[in-house]
Amino acid sequence: MSNAASLRSQLRSGKLVVAPGAVDGITARAIERAGFCAAYMTGAGTSMTLGYPDYGLITMTEMVANATRIVNSISIPLISDADTGYGNELNVFRTVQEFERAGVAAIHIEDQVFPKRCGHLDNKEVISREDYVAKIRAAAAARRTKDFTIIARTDSRAVLGFEEAIARANLALAAGADVVFVEAPQTLEEVAAVPSRVKGPCLLNIVYGGRTPDLPLAEAERLGYAIAILPGLLLGAVIDACDEALEGVKAQGRYPKPRTETSPALTFARFGAAEWDARRTAFRDPPAAAVAAPTAATATAPAASAAVVAK
Repeated sequence: MSNAASLRSQLRSGKLVVAPGAVDGITARAIERAGFCAAYMTGAGTSMTLGYPDYGLITMTEMVANATRIVNSISIPLISDADTGYGNELNVFRTVQEFERAGVAAIHIEDQVFPKRCGHLDNKEVISREDYVAKIRAAAAARRTKDFTIIARTDSRAVLGFEEAIARANLALAAGADVVFVEAPQTLEEVAAVPSRVKGPCLLNIVYGGRTPDLPLAEAERLGYAIAILPGLLLGAVIDACDEALEGVKAQGRYPKPRTETSPALTFARFGAAEWDARRTAFRDPPAAAVAAPTAATATAPAASAAVVAK
């Protein structure tokens, strides 16, 4: 089963798909190792790995390249941020094909003006309904397999109000989107209203300190959400851990004691070292089948060839 088909199967199960945010192979492997069934590539986190804030400064090529590295490091489905699709319908069409070719299971495309801003910042701008719906139609038409999931994100709640966000969500579903992502509902009442008023599966973005009130995952599932992403979970943990480790060096004047005992070998083991160790010697000796006795057909081949030459 492909990763795209696996995600579709999870969505049909009726259980909440929880996808913590990954920024690279390290965080993606941690998500899979912890037992989660999907991961989410955060655009904000990808921007930060390149030294930028989430201000729409990253190109489609850079995003797909990071998604490719993450896909190649895990066996669970990856849902990816695809920002605005990086232009008009033509750009969206290519964006879908590039992410699908990379092995990503789903992407979300939003209705912000490009360059976009993090969905939990002020001063966002959105495109018209007509332009947004055209992008979603293009995204749905571009995919090579129906297993690839198109998630339509709308940031219009912050700009045009909650009613417009619900209207755009339903228009996107009618245009071919599979899942809707209403970004940054601002009250618990709005969070609850989204899955009851949207005519299809919904995604909830859980951002600590963001515009949306915090709520337990079990409550999100009870309300009817199909997917919950936690984009900044590991990114924040990494930043905190880095600050703590560096402060420890400055304070102690030595390598600070890790929270858990480790070694280079134990660390590499998390990233498939055993498989690569097996490959180190696997190709030195030919397989037994390759050195088996020749068959009757191969044994008579030289004589047959000689007869042809003699003629």
